[in-house]
Amino acid sequence: MDKIDHNILRILQADASKPIAEIARLVNLSQTPCWNRIRKMEAEGIIKGRVALVDSRKVGLGLTAFVAVEAINHTREWAANFRRLVQSMPEVMDSYRMAGDIDYLLRVVVPDMQAYDDFYNRLIEGASPKNVTSRFSMEVLSSRTVLPF
Repeated sequence: MDKIDHNILRILQADASKPIAEIARLVNLSQTPCWNRIRKMEAEGIIKGRVALVDSRKVGLGLTAFVAVEAINHTREWAANFRRLVQSMPEVMDSYRMAGDIDYLLRVVVPDMQAYDDFYNRLIEGASPKNVTSRFSMEVLSSRTVLPF
């Protein structure tokens, strides 16, 4: 990747709906080489997809929970089962395997506390974790989608 690729990525991260002609103009390329660079970055998995960013609260998903999970054991079987479970739960927006005092951290988006309780019960039944600790967001102070490279 070179400086032009980085510039293309900055533009796409800010607005993936920009026409190729506009992107090419902004990075001083003609359209075909610009499009080829984008396709190459997609093929290499650098660009994972193009999406519309949606305000969760405006579509009825007003509760965000950060859920810390401690595994009951650290076998590959438990971890694989947990991975399958969280990947099958549409409420889980992000999931991370962590270092430190918790094993996994999930960002969960649901309409309300009842929906969270339903999610929580499915998580407990499906994974049987040692411990689950939830924290609820009161306000989003900062949210970025543009990587700082």
